[in-house]
Amino acid sequence: MPRILLLALTLALAAAPALAQEQRPFGTLREQAQVRQEWLRLRLERVLPRVMREQGVQMWIIPVREYAEDPVFWSIVSPTTMAARRRTIYVFCDRGPERGVERIAIGGSTQGGLYRVVRDPDAATGTAGATVRPAEPYGPEQWRLLAPVVQACDPRTIAVNISHTHAFSDGLTAGEWEQMQAALPPVYRDRVVRRELLALHYIEERLPEMMPTYVQMQRLAHDVIRTAFSSEVVTPGRTRTEDVVWWMRQRLNDLGVGTWFQPSVTVQRAGVEMGDSANPVILRGDVLHTDFGITALGLNTDTQHMGYVLREGERDAPAGLYAALRRANRLQDLLLEEMRPGRTGNEVLRSTRERMRAEGIDGTVYTHPVGDHGHGAGPTIGLWDRQEGVVGRGDVALRPNAWFSIELQATTPVPEWNGQPVRMALEEEAWLDAGGTRRWVLSRQERFHLVR
Repeated sequence: MPRILLLALTLALAAAPALAQEQRPFGTLREQAQVRQEWLRLRLERVLPRVMREQGVQMWIIPVREYAEDPVFWSIVSPTTMAARRRTIYVFCDRGPERGVERIAIGGSTQGGLYRVVRDPDAATGTAGATVRPAEPYGPEQWRLLAPVVQACDPRTIAVNISHTHAFSDGLTAGEWEQMQAALPPVYRDRVVRRELLALHYIEERLPEMMPTYVQMQRLAHDVIRTAFSSEVVTPGRTRTEDVVWWMRQRLNDLGVGTWFQPSVTVQRAGVEMGDSANPVILRGDVLHTDFGITALGLNTDTQHMGYVLREGERDAPAGLYAALRRANRLQDLLLEEMRPGRTGNEVLRSTRERMRAEGIDGTVYTHPVGDHGHGAGPTIGLWDRQEGVVGRGDVALRPNAWFSIELQATTPVPEWNGQPVRMALEEEAWLDAGGTRRWVLSRQERFHLVR
């Protein structure tokens, strides 16, 4: 018996690392935080000074309050900072190429040594938990600490996040804006400018160091979809679409990752319009579609794939469905070919649709940036219901070092379905590298996921 127990224990210990890897595909939370902290350092040191100078900004002031954070907040703080804590006023002062951009936090913490924290030197001390420390600046007294910081920098321009067009650039609340104006010395109030592209470009730009993790996230997304659209999850005639949706959600939870939206699974069926079917039973011969995203390490994916439920005796999807899938692949090709840095989202949309019509493809394009957010900062290339162009958000130019969810659909009559149109809706991550070359982050779907 002791030998049997020892053998069982040895086998269990041998399996533990593999089990941990399966349960933690991106490492422990501590390991993930270390990776994200390094990304933050690189963004603040490498990206921030450049975009500030591109936009002619010498100072950028970002006040944030707990649970009313500016969208930029999550891109300028450590992964262990989960809220703004009362109020923190982040100030970035460009002291020139040699001295760089000084990073100051009035309130809050150093974010792992990346900011200089400003406190009231005369603050009273008190007990917090098991420590004794100076009181944090609070309320109106916190704004009094801003003026000396601004005067020491003496900026020619002070950017604030106010925008009518871009949510990512509109994080300054009315209350904070009113208090900031009152706190600024009068000579500096006329130096306040709105630079919408400052926040937008900072959030949008992707580090090359992020790519290995993002490839791994994309591979996981593909793997989850592949299993969801298989006989491991789907039993034709019994399984409903919502069963698959919740299997996907639970799978992500079990792996220790999240999602930024509820997945969807829909059905197209020969001879039937399924648009009003909320939770149908999946049958043989159905075409399946999912929209699915993963959230991990502060990054997000967005993927749409197609599946097919084999009929009795079938080994693969009908040729007509594959022809329809190839039409969607061709539309992907056209879009990627038109996505060149310097062109606006609306210009890319217009030229892609001209080529699409010339090739006889019936489709729509609604591509968006992705990264820190699912629907990320940067130029929108169409909306599903705005194929003529997107005012404002589509007028932004594409830039290198950006990720995009190539989202679109092509509708094609299928002979095996008596000419019934079938929609092939695909979404796959692509990136524009530093040189502007377009490529898939991992790969695109060219064959159906099959439920046998």
